[in-house]
Amino acid sequence: MADRRARPRAGLTRERVLDAALDFADRHGVAALSMRKLGAELDVEAMTLYHYVPNKDALFEAMVDRLVQSLARVEPGDGEDWSAWLIRLGGAFRDALLAHPGALPVLATRPVTSGPSVELVESALRYLGRAGFEPPRALDVLNAVMTFVLGHALAEAGSPPGADESEVDSLANVDGADFPLLALALSAGPRHAERFAFALGTLVRGFATARSR
Repeated sequence: MADRRARPRAGLTRERVLDAALDFADRHGVAALSMRKLGAELDVEAMTLYHYVPNKDALFEAMVDRLVQSLARVEPGDGEDWSAWLIRLGGAFRDALLAHPGALPVLATRPVTSGPSVELVESALRYLGRAGFEPPRALDVLNAVMTFVLGHALAEAGSPPGADESEVDSLANVDGADFPLLALALSAGPRHAERFAFALGTLVRGFATARSR
């Protein structure tokens, strides 16, 4: 008799599967994620998961969509300047990434190809087009912001889940006698949010200058 757990399970949804995958990646690292282990997390056979995602690549793609879906709600407000909206979008993307740092390697290595993620890009290009950016330049702007945010989040998150902490290099204990300026710069702590806001704001203001030329 076939195992009932290999069939769709009552109460199990695609969203629950994806949330479980993100949670697993946060605790163990995405490299450790497999359909078998994910099934064990949900108390089902791995074959049951194929009713929700056809394969592991599709699982990773869907995890990306699940991670960035909150960005669809970051729409320009009435009368909001495009640069303020773009900064809000970058901040929302950072929040989404830091909420699930285990998925960062997936975001960093997989191009945007799925429908929901592409729809987000299309919407962003439409907003930037209203601000006077031609589609090729609008895509350049969006790519620069999202790539910056991803890189900053990777650095901010530090070692990915599952990594050997002894392999992580850090300047936290730099010798102030040998490197006084660096030690002074680091004395106030990591200041991740402050550095992020400064860099993103400067980046976006640069786009305004480029657009005016």
